[in-house]
Amino acid sequence: MPSEFNGYFRRISKKSLSLNINLLSKFKGIIIQQSGVVPYRIKDGKIEVLLISSRKKKRWVIPKGLIEPFMTPQDSAAKEALEEGGIIGAVSPDILGTYTYIKWGTRCLVQVFLLKVEILQDKWLESHRDRQWFSLKEAVKRVEEDDLKEILKTLPEKIQVIFPSSTDD
Repeated sequence: MPSEFNGYFRRISKKSLSLNINLLSKFKGIIIQQSGVVPYRIKDGKIEVLLISSRKKKRWVIPKGLIEPFMTPQDSAAKEALEEGGIIGAVSPDILGTYTYIKWGTRCLVQVFLLKVEILQDKWLESHRDRQWFSLKEAVKRVEEDDLKEILKTLPEKIQVIFPSSTDD
């Protein structure tokens, strides 16, 4: 797709997203479906997790967002990783787990997938966000959501099952 169309669709998507969120916030009790990834690498035989800062840079989070229409949760999560952190890599087809949090006055349910980082772009759409590699233990301490902490704790066995060659790098 030519690059001039990307900006057009991004504007349309952001505008409709804003309208949809305003509409959704009026319906308490609705659950907003999202997907996200845990970007990781193996360095010196140890798992490292790449976290990104929230929009206001107050906390560390994983890349996540609304599941885009006509996209799988995995593809939508990969798109969020690219936009929010300039992260490109292989997304696992298998779900790691789910967690919930409150945003826009309603509950969001996030499906979480693994993303083995292959490329980190120097510039990306949301370059105002920071990104930083953390040891697995430190990543668990840095995220706020208890269910996400538990998902991160399962990474050692999940990485072996989903990407068997990951520790051979």
